[in-house]
Amino acid sequence: MLFTIQVNNKKIKAEKGETILSALNRNGIMIPTLCRMKDFTPTGACRMCVVEVEGRDRLVTACSQPVEEWMKVRTHSPRVITARKTIVELLLSNHPDDCLYCDRNLYCELQRLAEELNIRERRIKGRKIKLRLDQSSPAIVRELSKCILCGRCVRVCEEVITATSLDFINKGRQTHIGPAMDRDFNFSSCIHCGQCVMVCPTGALHEKHNITEVQEYLNKTELIKIIQYSPLVPAGIAEELGIKYNREFDRVLNAILRKIGFDKVFLTGTATDIYISEITSQLNEKLENNSDDPVYISACPAWVKYAEQFIPSVLPQLSTIKSPQQIAGILIKTLVADQISVQPEKIYSVSVSPCMAMKFEARRDGMMRKGISDVDTVLTVRELARLTRLYGIDVTNVEKEPADEPMAGRSSSSVLAEVSGGLTESILRSLFFSKMKKEPEGQLFKKIRSGSSFREIMFEVGKKEIRVAVVDGLTGLEKLKISIAAGNRYSLIEVMTCPGGCVNGAGMPFSISKDEKRNRAKMVYQADETESVSLPCKSPALINLYEKHLVENKDLNDKKIFNTHFEKRNVLL
Repeated sequence: MLFTIQVNNKKIKAEKGETILSALNRNGIMIPTLCRMKDFTPTGACRMCVVEVEGRDRLVTACSQPVEEWMKVRTHSPRVITARKTIVELLLSNHPDDCLYCDRNLYCELQRLAEELNIRERRIKGRKIKLRLDQSSPAIVRELSKCILCGRCVRVCEEVITATSLDFINKGRQTHIGPAMDRDFNFSSCIHCGQCVMVCPTGALHEKHNITEVQEYLNKTELIKIIQYSPLVPAGIAEELGIKYNREFDRVLNAILRKIGFDKVFLTGTATDIYISEITSQLNEKLENNSDDPVYISACPAWVKYAEQFIPSVLPQLSTIKSPQQIAGILIKTLVADQISVQPEKIYSVSVSPCMAMKFEARRDGMMRKGISDVDTVLTVRELARLTRLYGIDVTNVEKEPADEPMAGRSSSSVLAEVSGGLTESILRSLFFSKMKKEPEGQLFKKIRSGSSFREIMFEVGKKEIRVAVVDGLTGLEKLKISIAAGNRYSLIEVMTCPGGCVNGAGMPFSISKDEKRNRAKMVYQADETESVSLPCKSPALINLYEKHLVENKDLNDKKIFNTHFEKRNVLL
């Protein structure tokens, strides 16, 4: 039902049941918010969205107040502007003054609001919050002095990720946000997904930077410096650097990385093809043995840690195949080391990923061989963009170069793996092709590409019928549990922690717009449609690896080196 309300002496249409903020935004009127997150129940905690409603003595929060037909609203009256300005000044009164050094400088919402409200001096002085720097996590740094208690991180961790690693602690002036028992992150149930970092409006939460470490090793001439990057990284770098992405930018990125100082550049997508092939073989073996146990895909390190902590009962079904990043790291420290005749310890191996949890995964037990890590350092897309700027590289004036063999090629399936459901689709396509010697019709996977948190399909391969499930974001695990309790049995289950998949990983550029996030997924699907090599089994790079290099290298011959182990983890809460 539509009716009319008056806003700033002009009439606009509003829908019954919506909030004032929703009606204003839909009509092109923007007002500031700090605690609000779209698609979450509003709390009105930050009070930044207050407006003046005729007939009300107090200002009302636009994010939580429903519209009423009689309303006359003023969004930028002197009283409203003064209230908003005072709120920001109070937040700044005890906030650190290290904007130039802050991780979120120029991307800070508090900084932006101060500029918009023309705050040019400190009128209110407060006692500074005691500096407390928590660097115990391999992926996330927590700076309590920059926290403005908006509660976004608490809500996303509880309602989206369901790990409930963060909450409000103490009362009054002592209130702050932290893990259980106010311990450091390494004692908590944090799964290092980094979604809290993406919603933090200030620099209170940010990724743990490894740029300085990479710089240090790049200057060590006695080491061979090697870097790998996942299929989504070039598009993320282009987005972060403000360049329109096209497929040729992948070759530009190869040249950029060599200019920075890396001796060899490899595509993690080659290892993704290996991962898809190995999981396909594992699934095929279970089907031939008529096993009722499902295969849980293990490519998402945040999901793996979640399973170890909260649902250890699935660990026996969790595939032991290492993630594509770690498989590429193994190939670098074995196959490539042999090719260039150096010891593995003389190789410094860096991975670039859209996923912050990969920083944790690289340090896991079982991700090393003879005391040497598969991957030495992991950078996010944002970190690599900073490194590119640091080395003064003009990305618009760089010659295109190919990646290095033997990991210079990949299939479009490896790109598809960056979206939720993409790995499942790639595995089913590979399985179908191995049995039927032709690719399945694309419309069979239409349901897998839908946006719901839990989706399932029945897939026929010859005379066998396979039921598969995709859990898009950990809230879908409850629906999976209900489905299994109802008697449904699955052959393959994919779980992605970040809703939408790696395209929305916490290592990607900060993006508020849903359109920008949708464009990332759209780009992945377009690549799958247009690239010439669609399946891993058709990739020349993978064929060469399997038929030549893996056979000749004694460490890789039985492929046991691609496997790891998982075990139950005990955390405080």
